[in-house]
Amino acid sequence: MHYVKIVRARSTEEYVSLIEGALDDVWDLRQSIEFDADELAAASEYIDELESGLKAIYASMKDGTYQFATGDLPFMAIVNKYHESLIPFKYLLLRINETHMKGLDV
Repeated sequence: MHYVKIVRARSTEEYVSLIEGALDDVWDLRQSIEFDADELAAASEYIDELESGLKAIYASMKDGTYQFATGDLPFMAIVNKYHESLIPFKYLLLRINETHMKGLDV
């Protein structure tokens, strides 16, 4: 089995940028679902939960209540369930979770 090392964010700014990028990717995926609902039907099952989870992290980073290493992020059940064909930015979500679990790579 081949394992890929997941690179954690090196600063708070980079971590916030990863989250913003994931939110942009969620928006793009939502647009794709509207364009091709049949092909991406499974994505419509999880897109709202994924988006709300990312927005919650983002809000807690902005208001100073965010805490690293509190267990897997809630949306990781989704990330682990679906193939990259349905979550094209899966590696980005893995990076966000890895940073969450282990802290910044300083």
